[in-house]
Amino acid sequence: MAIPIVDAHHHIWRRADQPWLQGPTVPRIFGEYDAIKRDYPIDEFLSDLEGTGVVKSVYVQTNWAKDRAVEEVEWVQSIADATGWPHAIVGFADFHDDGVDAVLAAHARSPLMRGVRQQLHWHDNPQYRFASGPNEMGSAGFRKNLAKLADYGWLFELQVFAGQMADGADLVAAFPGLTFVLEHAGMLVDTSAAGMAEWREGMKRLADQPNMHTKLSGLGTFIHRNDPAHIADIVGETVEIFGAGRCVWGSNFPIEKIWTDYGAIVSAVRAAVADLAEADQRAILHDNAVALYRIE
Repeated sequence: MAIPIVDAHHHIWRRADQPWLQGPTVPRIFGEYDAIKRDYPIDEFLSDLEGTGVVKSVYVQTNWAKDRAVEEVEWVQSIADATGWPHAIVGFADFHDDGVDAVLAAHARSPLMRGVRQQLHWHDNPQYRFASGPNEMGSAGFRKNLAKLADYGWLFELQVFAGQMADGADLVAAFPGLTFVLEHAGMLVDTSAAGMAEWREGMKRLADQPNMHTKLSGLGTFIHRNDPAHIADIVGETVEIFGAGRCVWGSNFPIEKIWTDYGAIVSAVRAAVADLAEADQRAILHDNAVALYRIE
């Protein structure tokens, strides 16, 4: 019997609520995206995952306008109340803003709230930048506000490139009482020998922090395809560095719907972990996500 899966990273959305889906298409790290500039409701997500063995899911924020962060979480909670999906929510909060206290307090009214993602990735290539600089996470104001997550028992989802991982490791070390989850296995963009070496070194620095976990998601982002061999390579190296006990899988749907279907991604990740002990497979595909996101 196939091991049941928790999708630890997916999105649903209404096109009208996504600024980046409105107006003309502009370059994005995942390439041409006209095919997803539309509503992606929960019923389509459930149809996509039918027959794949996915039994639970975690919604991760989709960059609504900053002043609508609370509304986003409330909307997703309403979808869960109506349909039973998703089973946990990672919302947005701006830890550069001293008004973040009110946002966190409002998020806490949503029973499924489990963590916050604020995208901090910065790259020499302007197309790959989201943050205003490479080390926003180093500012005193950001860290003062990030500490407030402990009051809620929520985790922080860290999204950085290899060149930022040393600073990321410093951040994680400064908050040993917080749980961190690295997005997309460190967003490997440069697969040259030098690029792979930088990524491995950064991943090891992060993995040295016991409160750092990682997500095996978005692995087609920079190659714009579902490549089982590529996925197996990244999964294999990441599991070797972090151990199966600190890895979770996520689909990053519907972004990867641009170039593949949900079943193909599930097949690729199942193949990537097939040689691991069954207990390790179950940890990566199901148990770790249940524990991290307190899924019932």
